Amino acid sequence: MEIAVYNKEGKDTGRTVSLDDAIFGIEPNDHAIYLDVKQYLANQRQGTHKSKERWEVRGSTRKIKRQKGTGTARAGSMKSPVFVGGGRIFGPQPKDYSFKLNKKVKQLARLSALSYKAKNQGIFVLEDFQMETPKTKEFVEMQKNLHIADKKSLFVFAEPNNQVYLSSRNLQKTKVITLSGLNTYNIMDASVLVFSESSISKICNP
Repeated sequence: MEIAVYNKEGKDTGRTVSLDDAIFGIEPNDHAIYLDVKQYLANQRQGTHKSKERWEVRGSTRKIKRQKGTGTARAGSMKSPVFVGGGRIFGPQPKDYSFKLNKKVKQLARLSALSYKAKNQGIFVLEDFQMETPKTKEFVEMQKNLHIADKKSLFVFAEPNNQVYLSSRNLQKTKVITLSGLNTYNIMDASVLVFSESSISKICNP
C-alpha cells in the first residue's frame, strides 16, 4: 500500500511511503485486540482500594450492654459492622489486577490495530520537522492544514520531540508519543494516526 507524504503545511510533497502488508495489511484479530486493551487498562489500575475490617477499627472492645434482658440483639463491641463507625464486612482490599499476556498475542494485537487504521484510511505520514519553540497555535494550524483538527489524533515520532510535545500537551484530542510507546490501546483510541517519515521507516524497516 502506497501512502503520500505531507508537509506541515498540509501539501503533498510528491513522495510516497510503502506500507508493509505484513504490518498494515493483515487480517485483524479482534480477540487479540480485546485481550491487549484489557491488559493495558488492568495495568493502569493502582489496586490500592482499602476499607477497615472489624479488627482494624480503632475503638474500645468493652461490651456495650448486658447479654440478656434488653429486648434487642446482643452486642459485644462498638467495632461491630452493624454499628456506625464499625468495621466493614467483606470490604475492598488491595489487589493486583495485572495479568500475563503472551508476546505473540500482543504483537498480533498491535498489527491488527494498525491494519484496521490502514483499511479505514486513518493513517497519515508527515515529513520530519522541528519546532524552535513550543507553540500550540502553530501546532493547531498544522492540524488544520491536514484536516484533522476536529479528530482525535495520535502523533508518532521516531525520537523524543520535546518542542512538539510541549506544543500539543494542552490539546484535549491530541497525543504525541515516540515509536517505543506505541501500543494497541493508543492506536484504537485515536481516530487518525500521524506518523513522522522517520518513524514509519523504522516500522517498515526495523
